[in-house]
Amino acid sequence: MNLIAELRRRNVLRAATFYAAAAWLLMQVATQVLPYFGIDTAVLRWFVLALVAGFPLAMLVAWFYEWTPDGLKREHEVAPEDSITVETGRKLNTWIIGVLSLIVVFLLVDTFMPRGDADAGMDKSIAVLPFIDSDNDGKEQYFSDGLSENLIIALTQFSGLKVISRNSSFQFRGNRPDSAAIGRKLGVAYLLEGSVRRAGGQVSINIELIKARDGDTLWSQRYQRPYLGLFALQEEITTAVATALQAELVSIPGAVPQSDHPPSGNLGAYNAYLQGEFYFQRRSEADYRKAIDAYEAAVRLDPNYALAYAGLARAQTDLAGYYQSGNAALVAYAKARTASATALRLGPQLARVHAARGYLVLNADMDFATAETELRKALALAPNSSDVQSQLGLLLATLGHLNQAIALTRRSIESDPLYSEGYTLLAAFQSGLGQLDAAEYAIRKSIELQPGAGFERVQLAMIAIQRDDEVAATAAVNQVNDEGGWLQIAQAFVTQIGHDRNAADAALQHLIDTQADISAFQIAETYALRQQPDKVFEWLNTAYANRDPGINRIWFDPFILRYKADPRFIAFCRKVGLPETGEGVMVASLGGRPAAVGKAVAP
Repeated sequence: MNLIAELRRRNVLRAATFYAAAAWLLMQVATQVLPYFGIDTAVLRWFVLALVAGFPLAMLVAWFYEWTPDGLKREHEVAPEDSITVETGRKLNTWIIGVLSLIVVFLLVDTFMPRGDADAGMDKSIAVLPFIDSDNDGKEQYFSDGLSENLIIALTQFSGLKVISRNSSFQFRGNRPDSAAIGRKLGVAYLLEGSVRRAGGQVSINIELIKARDGDTLWSQRYQRPYLGLFALQEEITTAVATALQAELVSIPGAVPQSDHPPSGNLGAYNAYLQGEFYFQRRSEADYRKAIDAYEAAVRLDPNYALAYAGLARAQTDLAGYYQSGNAALVAYAKARTASATALRLGPQLARVHAARGYLVLNADMDFATAETELRKALALAPNSSDVQSQLGLLLATLGHLNQAIALTRRSIESDPLYSEGYTLLAAFQSGLGQLDAAEYAIRKSIELQPGAGFERVQLAMIAIQRDDEVAATAAVNQVNDEGGWLQIAQAFVTQIGHDRNAADAALQHLIDTQADISAFQIAETYALRQQPDKVFEWLNTAYANRDPGINRIWFDPFILRYKADPRFIAFCRKVGLPETGEGVMVASLGGRPAAVGKAVAP
């Protein structure tokens, strides 16, 4: 038998051509459409794999079967005089021509469709890169950073203009790649960059708006004004940039213009506030203390400076949550409450004031209802704020609304694409829903953006544990640094799914001995892996007594969720003010051992 002739007679070659062309077209359409609906890249990967896997199956069907007026039949069951393979071949030819015509149209549109200065949908998108301190001694970096962030805040309020958050755009400080590479990484058409020099009562700003695609200058200007006229100069620059981009300041229902200027116009207070923001962004214990000192200086100079009080509240909250425990943490939280109350009284129209209040009551008091109210007010006042979107997304996940949290977090990532924490949160929420492929993709993206991070690799290990993959979990743990005690936590987790019970016991005991006051929630997670529910709830209650922020993870934590059917879980949620139901999935098994529900206790 001539194989080629038989392949032709059975229409296998035509079927192969049609399948390949149709699959290629479907992949191109999916690549364009799926991201529009916020569907994860992992879905596209599975879609492509399904198309590839379907090819040999389609060819086997074409070889062994024939379509007849009576339906699908085995090829040897059809008499030669009844065969319609010739007619089927003609139909396949028509379908092939149709699909190829669609491909040609797709390629022509993709090639010749006008794109303007950037890809479609990117013509009004901008990143404000950190301005350079012209003196190059680093002493005025806080000032140049503050001017850059002021422009970000101002431009975010223009309708239809996508503005990249500080977290992402400031990653291009110092040695920068070419403008096209920055534009691709940030997903923008335009870059705003400049330099600042302040001396002798004068401030000099050189500013340039360039097209990211080719580096061409769209607009540039040099300003030299008295320092006393700084605020008017900032507004002038904002207007000039928006005019060059043909962006309009259109009011969004409920939104209020946001500004970081002190109400009195006191430049000394503003300068101190910018120093506070500079140190706050560095997030070490020492820098939090410097930020607190700077914010306090700002409010001494302008007692009505609501944003400085909000910054003070946020810095005290983080200092207590990340670096303090016991009485020291209680004192810091008390100071944060006082500052937050003052900020709320002075600046009820400022999104950052409400965001700081929501962050405080969530972490210090676990007052979830008030936190949601404050963060929703913040988002209404500043709908395009990626920080507020991210905070509200985390709160919604805390309340068990994981799909809403994922949607908000994706919105945040759009304007903050290089901020690793956004992907870390996304991975945690997806992990809580059992979407492990998507979660792994997100956490690896986070690690790519911040290779030295500790918790991110712990999250990667947790995903591997959900898959009962001890090898992958151990590999992730081996790359965890010991900053913040994450290495001990990761080792305690992973040893529980291994076969060395002595090592598992020792790792848990070491965690208890060294971190019981700050890691009670992680100890509860470890006991969940050990299937000791009594201990799980004992340590959850300890975590609540310590106001451990890990409690906020309960509705998307894959280890604790294995006990969501335990009456004590419901009782605990009721006790701390969390919903008694949520979207997080209960893991059927971890470490190869079935989940157990312990003896119930009265709520």
